[in-house]
Amino acid sequence: MAQGDYIEESIKRNGRRLDHEERKRKRTARDAHKQSAQAQTLHGHKAKLLHARRYAEKVAMKKTIKAHEERDVKAKDATAMPEGALPTYLLDREGQNDAKALSSAVKQKRKEKAGKFAVPLPKVRGIAEDEMFKVVKTGKTKRKGWKRMVTKATFVGEDFTRKPPKLERFIRPTALRFKKANVTHPELKATFQLPILGVKKNPQSPMYTQLGVMTKGTVIEVNVSELGLVTTGGKVVWGKYAQITNNPELDGCVNTILLV
Repeated sequence: MAQGDYIEESIKRNGRRLDHEERKRKRTARDAHKQSAQAQTLHGHKAKLLHARRYAEKVAMKKTIKAHEERDVKAKDATAMPEGALPTYLLDREGQNDAKALSSAVKQKRKEKAGKFAVPLPKVRGIAEDEMFKVVKTGKTKRKGWKRMVTKATFVGEDFTRKPPKLERFIRPTALRFKKANVTHPELKATFQLPILGVKKNPQSPMYTQLGVMTKGTVIEVNVSELGLVTTGGKVVWGKYAQITNNPELDGCVNTILLV
């Protein structure tokens, strides 16, 4: 193993911290403030180099935005001109480069993405960490406070095995674990109780997604094989996504709407 590969090796073996994504997001959010402070404090040659680099970045960004905003912009393109003689009816046409193709392609992709992730509850209330976790004091004198008990509804897989108590940081109480959800089909106007396959995305934090915490607005995957849904190719649909519309820890059940 190379001398500098021990970090990658450790990540492969043990994975990353549970809050790695959150820390990465915060670091990215702080970058703008850091660059601003740096631009205000640097002097001399270093300041010139920094401003030259920032200027080049802004120019590139503006060019990209302009290319996306162009509509029906037709410009002459010398490479588009065919070689050799042209028939009479094509003489009045010039080689044109239509920028609408790029703009429409980008817009189409955005529409598809928006349609794919359109959910019944686009916005949910943020949940503070104090509300999500309860500090569990441990040790002989109850002075250590590194353990957390999850106070919200959770989902754990069939083959889940708890870690030894001395190593378990996040405790998910058995009373708040759910295996089935009430799924309402928006087109059929009917509700079915279906098994939960997993937690796809919790809007509160990636860490809660990893822990399987289910709060209002969370997208989960449910087993819809009992409904007999089939694809256009004739294959049976196994799992589909559904969004939670209630507070499971208060109601004692998981109510969801199927995303079709």
